[in-house]
Amino acid sequence: MSRDSVFVEERAALYAAAHSLQPTELQRELISETTSLGRIAGMQIGPLQGAFMTVLATALRPRLAVEVGTFTGYSALCVASALEPGAKLICCDVSEEWTSIARRYWERAGVADRIDLRIRPALDTLRALPAEPQIDLAFIDADKSGYLDYYEEIFGRLSPGGVILVDNVLWGGAVADAASGDETAEALRAFNDHVATDSRASTVMLPIGDGLTMISRRGGDAGIR
Repeated sequence: MSRDSVFVEERAALYAAAHSLQPTELQRELISETTSLGRIAGMQIGPLQGAFMTVLATALRPRLAVEVGTFTGYSALCVASALEPGAKLICCDVSEEWTSIARRYWERAGVADRIDLRIRPALDTLRALPAEPQIDLAFIDADKSGYLDYYEEIFGRLSPGGVILVDNVLWGGAVADAASGDETAEALRAFNDHVATDSRASTVMLPIGDGLTMISRRGGDAGIR
């Protein structure tokens, strides 16, 4: 059992993890293989966040989900496992190397037919989608400098009951330090401020993992800007 969040006292964090949906044996295998990759494994979300995404997807029953940043496929596996027949998850990534690992686990889990992996810049994929509100669930976890552009492209296509999840919004707490000088923290701080003041959006920032923001359309806002 691992501790997902450094922002919650350790005993409480481990207790929360123990009392949440547990990873399947296959998901544990993927976690282990990703961990063996070394430092880059930090790009993978933790099991508690994965459980949250599975439960959310089960509740929302999305017909179309979108993921920006797939890496070795753990988050996609968590979402795809909750999709109903006929639903689709579009995964945006630029790495054949890391997503080749993802493909193996999706096949083994029997969810590969629910996932449409597109290896190209995410903005190209998002801008090619129909303009009408059709995205029921989105997850942004890619290059932090691109968050604002990804958010805007997705928000305009978000269904009235849709939800956007954005990862790493606390960046180890550096976003709260205006004097940090960290370029990534600055980019995330600007993104966080933008979302918090977006009159179209209802937002909550959760201390899960490295910070997870949950965004929906504000009541009465169903149009596309």
